[in-house]
Amino acid sequence: MAIRVLLVDDHAMVLQGLRIFLGTDPHIKIVGQARDGNEAIRLAEDLKPDVVLMDLLMPGMGGIEAIESIRRSTPETEVIALTSMLEDGSVIGAIKAGAIGYLLKDTEGDELCRAIHAAAQGKVQLSPEAAARLVREVARPTQPEQLTERELEVLRLLCAGGTNKEIAHRLSLGESTVKTHVSNILAKLGMQSRTQAAVYAAQNGLAELQTA
Repeated sequence: MAIRVLLVDDHAMVLQGLRIFLGTDPHIKIVGQARDGNEAIRLAEDLKPDVVLMDLLMPGMGGIEAIESIRRSTPETEVIALTSMLEDGSVIGAIKAGAIGYLLKDTEGDELCRAIHAAAQGKVQLSPEAAARLVREVARPTQPEQLTERELEVLRLLCAGGTNKEIAHRLSLGESTVKTHVSNILAKLGMQSRTQAAVYAAQNGLAELQTA
C-alpha cells in the first residue's frame, strides 16, 4: 500500500519540485497540497495522510503551530519539517510540536523518499545539522521519573531508529505493548514526541542518535 503524503509549502515551485521528486517512487502517493498552516490542518483532518511534509515559514499560520495542531487532531499522521531554516528555535520548536523529522530543502530526492518511508514506520528522521543542534540545545527534563529497565531497552532501540514493530520483534513483545511503553516513556520524561525521547537518550549516552 502506498504511503499517502500531504505537501505543505507556500511556494508553487517547491510544491512542483516535490511532486517531481516524489513521483519517482511508486510507493508514495501525494494526496494533497496546502499553501499555509490553516489549509494544512484542514486537509490533514480530511485526508488523514500517513506523512505531512511541512514548510515552517509561511504566511498566516506557520508550520510549527500547524504541526502541533495536526499531531493533536490526527496523531496517526507523522510530520516531517522540510525547510531551509536551521535556527535553533525552528528546530527545537518543530520537534517539541511533535514533528518526527527535520530535513533541509537541499536534501536529495532519493534521501527524501527514504525519509518518508522511515517516518511512515515511526522512525525519527533528522538532518545531521538538526540533530547536532537538538542534542546541544534541547533541555533535559528536570528530575524525570525513573524509567524501568524495559522502558530503557525500548528507548535505546527507538533512538537507534527502530519502529514499534521492529522493537517488538527484537524484545519478543507485542506491538501494542511497545506502544504502551513508548507512551509511558514520553509521559515520564514530560515529552511530546519520539524524536524528543531519542534526543534525550543521545544526551544521556544511552544510544547514538540516527540521522537521515
